[in-house]
Amino acid sequence: MTELLMVIVLALVVLAATTLLGPRLGIASPLLLVAVGVAASFLPFFGAVHIEPEWILAGVLPPLLYSSAVSMPAMNFRREFGAISGLSVLLVLGSSLLLGVFFMLVIPDLGFAWGVALGAIISPTDAVAGSIIKQASVSKRVVAMLDGESLLNDATALVLLRTAIAAAAGAFSLWGALGTFVYSVAVAVLLGWLVARLNLLVRKRITDPTVNTVISFTVPFLASVPAELLGGSGLVAAVVAGLVTGIRAPRDLSPQHRLSDSQNWRTVELVLEGSVFLTMGLQLKSIIESVENDHAGVLPALLIAAGALLLTILIRAAYVSPLLGFLNWRVRHDLRMQERLRGMQQKMTTSEGKQATYEELSRRPGRQASERELERFARRITHVLADIAYFVKQPLGWREGTAVIWAGMRGAVTVAAAQTLDENTPQRSVLVLIAFSVALLSLLLQGGTIGPLLRRISPKAGPANADPETETETEASRLFRLLRASSESIAEPPQAEGDRPSDKFAAAKAHRLAVIAAQRSALLDARDNGIFDAEVLADALDTLDADEIAIEMRGKFTG
Repeated sequence: MTELLMVIVLALVVLAATTLLGPRLGIASPLLLVAVGVAASFLPFFGAVHIEPEWILAGVLPPLLYSSAVSMPAMNFRREFGAISGLSVLLVLGSSLLLGVFFMLVIPDLGFAWGVALGAIISPTDAVAGSIIKQASVSKRVVAMLDGESLLNDATALVLLRTAIAAAAGAFSLWGALGTFVYSVAVAVLLGWLVARLNLLVRKRITDPTVNTVISFTVPFLASVPAELLGGSGLVAAVVAGLVTGIRAPRDLSPQHRLSDSQNWRTVELVLEGSVFLTMGLQLKSIIESVENDHAGVLPALLIAAGALLLTILIRAAYVSPLLGFLNWRVRHDLRMQERLRGMQQKMTTSEGKQATYEELSRRPGRQASERELERFARRITHVLADIAYFVKQPLGWREGTAVIWAGMRGAVTVAAAQTLDENTPQRSVLVLIAFSVALLSLLLQGGTIGPLLRRISPKAGPANADPETETETEASRLFRLLRASSESIAEPPQAEGDRPSDKFAAAKAHRLAVIAAQRSALLDARDNGIFDAEVLADALDTLDADEIAIEMRGKFTG
């Protein structure tokens, strides 16, 4: 017991040290952790270390994905959902099938079904490994695509893995596989949404921030475990719960609760992410020994892994290039509609224009428009115009395409999924070593070079790059006008000459809190409409939260 406690303490110290030393050495901290894990695997104490893959798939990934989903700007996720869904489903399916052919050809007596199973293990990018990209300067659209892809592609890969294993046993059905996938996602989405809403409903009635945060730690498991028991994707359920919580929390939870959540979840992320990379390194020695015990060659497996990684990069490049071309075409198409949409938006600012639009909507056969439908139509126009402005401001060129391609790293999911293969799997130890090697090579090659690569291809500073700063200033001025207008909607408290200082303070405090509430509501409405940059809005909301917490604390001391 004492030795276990010492190992845990030492692991936490290593996590903290690599997090601090990584940026100073110019090396991503996950790579340092893998190296430390590999070195530790040769120590006698760690010779018999075995990490149950289910601990990673069911115990580590749900909270990590949930936390990432909570902090992800929901508007950016919505805007990039077309690209995200393609990367999460089509690219994973295509990569798995092509890798299946490759593995069938280079691994004797493996067969296509087991080749696809190994391809499904290797195909999905990893949210934990993808954390490396956030340490580099990259387009917000690229970050949104990569985050969204890594949050959702695990469901496709794991369902395909189960399907391929069933096909290897002679029980494959195309329609059955499609039905399984749709059912898995549908159950996950429903349970994730339900758990998130119940979570917020309960937590907004709890006043203790500590208890509130403890309850938040249970949310990813309350979503993922029932989803898995019902045959759904637990990881997707955790993601959906996180997305819904992230959208609704600023309206339902107090600033104290959200601040406590944010601080504690960042600590959880640091510990869990670090633990994943440490365990990856620790398992290397035992995986190699398993291959040697089966009298299989380690070098051929490493060469196959290198070929598989090269193939995944080429397949990704072949998919991403036309994808970005399509996205840019769509922006050009939407730009042609921009003036018409602006005219419709301007038209609906007058009562006559609203009436005319109402009559146009009511002309549809068998329908009579309602006021609510008219509001939804106006909101939709606002959304589309905001989306067009966002896409124009964040174009996707060859630099962004290079980032999307090279940042598609493999990691913990690949290693854990490989180890879930049944002991009777043909050449299991070789397949596990190949999967582990692909993940490790991906982290070393892509993770170790993504920072310098992005710095090298970044456009040089100059007059052409002065526009974003001007746009930021313009956006800040629009945001200031919004905050001022919402504050002016709250009437000043009446001033009475005989009021005691405490009464005056209470009235001023109530007025200031009302102003903050009105400003927060205006910012959240603007967020939902997408008319401001997500990071600018997040900073403004953080400032309001800090003001409210300071006022509440001052009220305690004054009272």
